[in-house]
Amino acid sequence: MLLGTALFLATFAGMEAAAYLMHRYLMHGPLWLLHESHHRPRQNAWFELNDLFGIFFAIPSILLIYAGTHGHPMALAVGLGMTAYGLAYFTFHDVIVHRRVRHSWAPRGAYMRRIVRAHLVHHKTLTKEGAVSFGFLYAPDLWSPAPRSA
Repeated sequence: MLLGTALFLATFAGMEAAAYLMHRYLMHGPLWLLHESHHRPRQNAWFELNDLFGIFFAIPSILLIYAGTHGHPMALAVGLGMTAYGLAYFTFHDVIVHRRVRHSWAPRGAYMRRIVRAHLVHHKTLTKEGAVSFGFLYAPDLWSPAPRSA
């Protein structure tokens, strides 16, 4: 049980690194033709080509959960960690930042304001080159004023 929990948490954390690398080098690289739809103003469409990534990324999670329920418990921990990250990503990215689900909540804490700001700055770039901040649940604090020296 403890190993499964550790594997779940490690997978969840590792997914941020995997998402960063995929976003930076694939989505803003050879897969830009799909991701570009996400950097353009929405045309009142519920679906954009970028949403195909969610389906693509769900497939390994589904397969691992299936394997985990058929005799491979460590695969279940990994599959659930990936799924939990996907849920956190959807909640942050699609609901909180892009408001694809209507709500009136506004980020108040420093962490939430920083990652929302980082994501909005990322979207200022309309081409695959020149973007910054490719993480989803972590962003370096690049936009706060520098501390004053005494």
